[in-house]
Amino acid sequence: LILPSRAGVDFVRLLGRSMRFRRTAEQDPETPYPAPPRVPLLGRWLTHFGERARVPGSSLLLAMTDVLGRHWSTGQSTLEDQHLGALLAWIDPPQGRSGAEAALEAELARDDQGQLLHPPAGPATDPAFDNKLLAPALLRYDRARTALAAAEDGLEADDRLGALTAAEQEIRALVASRTRPTWDAVWRGIDLLRALPEGAHAEERWTRDRWSFTSHRDRVVAGEPPQPRRDDAVTAANKLAAREREQARLEAQEALDDPLVMAGRRLAGEAFAGEVTDVVMTYSEGKRPSPRPLVTVRTDDRPHLGERAKVYRALGGKPQSAEFVGYEEEGALVVLKILDKMGRGKEPETGSVPEKGDRVCFTLFEHEQRGGAKLPDPEDTPWTHGGPPGEAVQETADPLTPEDVL
Repeated sequence: LILPSRAGVDFVRLLGRSMRFRRTAEQDPETPYPAPPRVPLLGRWLTHFGERARVPGSSLLLAMTDVLGRHWSTGQSTLEDQHLGALLAWIDPPQGRSGAEAALEAELARDDQGQLLHPPAGPATDPAFDNKLLAPALLRYDRARTALAAAEDGLEADDRLGALTAAEQEIRALVASRTRPTWDAVWRGIDLLRALPEGAHAEERWTRDRWSFTSHRDRVVAGEPPQPRRDDAVTAANKLAAREREQARLEAQEALDDPLVMAGRRLAGEAFAGEVTDVVMTYSEGKRPSPRPLVTVRTDDRPHLGERAKVYRALGGKPQSAEFVGYEEEGALVVLKILDKMGRGKEPETGSVPEKGDRVCFTLFEHEQRGGAKLPDPEDTPWTHGGPPGEAVQETADPLTPEDVL
């Protein structure tokens, strides 16, 4: 699901919460306003998509402004970049105009009736449109419905039905005039993103999204209750740990996929790149010596390497680790000891050890994230975190208000 902005993602999450607890006639024959079974089912799926949107690297529910902002920089603040029209104007301005001029027009320009030329993407709407155009149209529609209900004969009813149809078509046209520009803007953003090369690790992240989709489908089919409003302590801790792990994995994968991102990590001292100037074959001590070649790298970077710190490089899609041995020539040369991914023989496999003249890039951060400590089962939750969750309580839908029932 692709939405125009972050506010739309929040609204999807709100819709899911308001729908997934609705009672159907099969569940509660006494409920005054039973919902069709597909309503709570849709709410559960919207909630799942909303939860996945909080997982770094997930693509199940995306805000177009956030995705564009990860690949393009503008002269606006992060808050201003949440206006999709202004963001697209900065990224892809009309010919002969600057991004700043086009963005200002996208934010403020109005027509002769005082309506924005680039309507907001929502969920919030433009008050000028609501008050000057939509509210009068709704009033005309309500009057047409009242007049049709009061018709005394068939001929009069036909005339008033025509007026009601015209009022309905007017509302449809007004709504389309506000929503179609956003629809076109989202597809314009998709076209810009499709022109970019795909990251090498994007398929792996998409696979995790598909597994989450399948797992939720299995829970629904198994008859499990909808997601609770508030997680128990163990579930909340697991979610937090998973998001932290996925954030670290995403940052590592983006650096490995994008040289510009890696340049930022190199500038921060979290990685270094250079040319191999020397390779000396050494072996570990023990009954079965293993190759431990010393590789010297000339680099202009200044990595924050501590004593015997581990560094990593990508080799055939897998991380190869090395150990920092020391500096030479006042830090211009970095000496490393390769530790693994060289095969099981006495001599390293071909291509597993950098050769003199090769360009290499090592990172101080791990490429793969390890799992954390196992948490207790929910029934073993300590009292410091609220104790066991107890028996499941049937969640109720949000209370009805006069606006909910027309």
